[in-house]
Amino acid sequence: MITHYQDIPNYITKDGSSIRELMHPDSHGNFNQSLAEATVPTGTQTQLHLHKESEEIYYITRGQGVMTLGNEQLQVCRGDSILIAPNTPHQIMNNCDEDLIFLCVCSPAYSHQDTILL
Repeated sequence: MITHYQDIPNYITKDGSSIRELMHPDSHGNFNQSLAEATVPTGTQTQLHLHKESEEIYYITRGQGVMTLGNEQLQVCRGDSILIAPNTPHQIMNNCDEDLIFLCVCSPAYSHQDTILL
């Protein structure tokens, strides 16, 4: 299965980020994980949340920000990878003058039902 970037619309997730689902079981025929591109505009942040089931990996492709993982706050920038274990409260804040863009891999695949806002 191949998806074409220009054919995939953005939508806003429960945490407030703009997401483009590059590969998701609901649309693309894969089974166990999802791949999305997230955009957090300058001066904004996602809402603090957790996922009961999904493990996530963020890979920063543009910009920089502050990642909250549980009680820690970590500076992140282009090229960084972040592991987010299930049940870990997290959010990411864009503190630079360009969009913060990252790839997000979720296993099992992302679902609104697995997202708990804090």
